[in-house]
Amino acid sequence: MTMAAESSLSRRDMMKRLSAYGAFGASMSGWLPAFANNTAGQTTERQRSVILLWMTGGPPQTDTFDMKPGHANGGQFKPIETSVPGVQICEHLPQVARLMQYCAPIRSMSTKEGDHTRATYLLRTGNLPQGPIDYPTLGSLFSKELGQEDSDLPNFVAVAPYTQFSPAAYGPGFLGPKFAPLIVGDANPLGNANQMNYDRSLAVKNLSLPQGIDIARADARLSLLADMEMDFASTRPGLTAESHQSAYSAAVRMMRSEAVKAFNLDDENAKLRDAYGRNQFGQACLLARRLVERGVPFVEVSLNGLGNGQSFAWDTHLQNFTSVKGLLEALDPAWATLMTDLKDRGLLDSTMIVWMGEFGRTPRINEQAGRDHFPNAWSTVLCGGGIRGGQVVGKTSEDGMKVEERPVSVQDLFATLCKGLGLDSMKQNISNVGRPIRLADPTAKPIEEIVG
Repeated sequence: MTMAAESSLSRRDMMKRLSAYGAFGASMSGWLPAFANNTAGQTTERQRSVILLWMTGGPPQTDTFDMKPGHANGGQFKPIETSVPGVQICEHLPQVARLMQYCAPIRSMSTKEGDHTRATYLLRTGNLPQGPIDYPTLGSLFSKELGQEDSDLPNFVAVAPYTQFSPAAYGPGFLGPKFAPLIVGDANPLGNANQMNYDRSLAVKNLSLPQGIDIARADARLSLLADMEMDFASTRPGLTAESHQSAYSAAVRMMRSEAVKAFNLDDENAKLRDAYGRNQFGQACLLARRLVERGVPFVEVSLNGLGNGQSFAWDTHLQNFTSVKGLLEALDPAWATLMTDLKDRGLLDSTMIVWMGEFGRTPRINEQAGRDHFPNAWSTVLCGGGIRGGQVVGKTSEDGMKVEERPVSVQDLFATLCKGLGLDSMKQNISNVGRPIRLADPTAKPIEEIVG
């Protein structure tokens, strides 16, 4: 038997795969209810999920979670008390402040990368963009471990990722196309509710059958596709053909599933939608809750801008305080409502929320009332599932220029995420050069005090 014959799928096998994935009318929408019935009562532990709130451009720690009142570097904003005694954050995050018992700000992140491209790659993959290894973004990495291969919905959904800073930081890398995200939403800076139809922006395109095409005709076309896939794979065996088959089958499965209604935000109460914020970021956070509720293990939501001329969101070299105030006014209700909504539905204990960008901003304010790139000492925040909230990790100096206590590296952060999600950080994946790569470096130290 030839290698081509051994590696390719027969037409019957291909048809079985498409049918099993819900490609044909008889199996439409059947998987999700069957799964629920089969698993009811078998376990009380819900699958872990992650929602990454990605702050494009690098948010200023001194204007958010590491305030420096009384110092010249402190800037215009004032700190306010939170639900945790002794922990203060920015006055423009009042709703998040009331939920600080679920959050653990890490004030002592420290790297050496102040360039957007390299820093974005580092924070999103845990590694620097050097050498021949094509590292996967963290959504691909963790959804591979947490997801279900036969899920009706993708295991990784990215909402409005702004990839221009570092395109390679947003892909599945050596894990391959199977673990790439489903991307929805417009990555351009968001406007207000009167400027954009957010429901349309956050919908998945091309889910409906073309006009005039019924189920029977669609299934006939899929049968023809199976023949073509078989012919192609018989002469070109390998990852490319298999990835195409897998992606197409997963797309058809999603089209025919009831679970795809997660993307229809019209199902939600109008007051809840208002609470999240009638802008793309707020509605994307609502979408993230709906996806997690339906078993999607990794959802990424990006805050890219406000449609006010600030093209790169948190990259506030000019007029930092005007821009950041607007960004926080979009962030605060969306993030706080997300936590409350998850808690009310019994999902917060199993859903980890990660808030971060690629670096921080300079404590020292520049001549344009802005803050520049600053990787030396900055903040991230972890909330929800697997995190012991209500405490702060690390400390920076009075002027915010250096870490004084508990420095945390990017690999330490990855190890912390692994432990909080119940994953073995020493698990290996084989890279594109045949080298085994662990989920986190063996030298990484998880932040033991906040992961339970």
